[in-house]
Amino acid sequence: MKNLIFYLLLISFFAPGCYYTTIKKNKPAVAPANDSVLHHSGIPKAEFEKYRHASEQFYHDILEKSHFNGEFLVAKKGEIIFEKYAGYSNFATKDPINAGSALHLASVSKTFTAMAVLKLWEEEKLNINDEVSVYLPGFPYQGVTVKTLLNHRSGLPNYVHVMEQLGWDRKRIVYNSDILQFLITNKTKLQVGRPDRSFHYCNTNYALLALIIEKVSDLPYPQYIHENFFTPLGMTDSYVFTMSDSLSALPSYNYKNQREAFTYLDAVYGDKNIYSTVRDLLKWETALSYGNLFKPSTLDSAYSGYSYEKKGIKNYGLGWRMLEYPNNEKIIFHNGWWHGNNTVFARILKDSATIIILGNKYNRNIYQAKKLFPAFGDYASDEDTED
Repeated sequence: MKNLIFYLLLISFFAPGCYYTTIKKNKPAVAPANDSVLHHSGIPKAEFEKYRHASEQFYHDILEKSHFNGEFLVAKKGEIIFEKYAGYSNFATKDPINAGSALHLASVSKTFTAMAVLKLWEEEKLNINDEVSVYLPGFPYQGVTVKTLLNHRSGLPNYVHVMEQLGWDRKRIVYNSDILQFLITNKTKLQVGRPDRSFHYCNTNYALLALIIEKVSDLPYPQYIHENFFTPLGMTDSYVFTMSDSLSALPSYNYKNQREAFTYLDAVYGDKNIYSTVRDLLKWETALSYGNLFKPSTLDSAYSGYSYEKKGIKNYGLGWRMLEYPNNEKIIFHNGWWHGNNTVFARILKDSATIIILGNKYNRNIYQAKKLFPAFGDYASDEDTED
């Protein structure tokens, strides 16, 4: 009987999807969901307990007290320190949130879009210094490059605001191709800044990047992301939302527990619309930090700051926000907000710590994740990390 159990365990360990073959270190051990004290064989016990206590304290003081509804995970070196699931995935059915509940990542989705572009760059299928018109014929704004889309220095206006302002019918669902055509058709009506003059966070940039990915790869954006990231990394609970997911995607709620309605802007992807879990995002982080999914030079480009017009330690790389400290240390992160979803995906590079918070009920306290940074080193900051 013991031999049979061992044999079954051996088969399950080597089953497809259990690990990602490019990860150089052992896959993190994962204990049952909602278990606050998890495996810590790779971290000294005293150190582990310090991180666990700080994470638990943050959860109780910041999240739980603000009626947090969502998923919370803290890890170090790919190993889970603290994990918690709270509330409902659907308030009408009272289904509880669990480790498999895929929530809308909002702008954290941009990290996947950016890295997809950089992967195509590594494969020499595109050049990030090329003008956008090379890949999207008819694009009329000279000087706007793939790189200025990535680092939000394109000068383009945000489709989320200007399409309605210039008369878009809210009864018509907007798709990525509509945004491109809108920019072409309304060139004389739009206020466009000079490319690479300043940082201006803009969802239009990433909607266009999704179109470039499709053009270069000859694959729909959802399929490209699935085949190149979700499948090889074993992110089995992650997907890119399309209209075919309208009935199955988990909804979000406002602070009054009222369901947020589907809007005409909800079909655009690249800037948003990836659904995932904290555990799947830990796989994404582990691949970025410990795998060979990308060349070190590519990651260096992604994690470099490109906007120094304003004083302070905040900056933006290629798809990543960052805090650049005077001691040359960095925290790489991205936040998200769409309807009732608030999200944080923070990575403390030197100390290999990861903080992931996904909420499906509007809660600005989620962005207080920065209060947990000092638990892992000298990372105190007065900078506002909410935007």
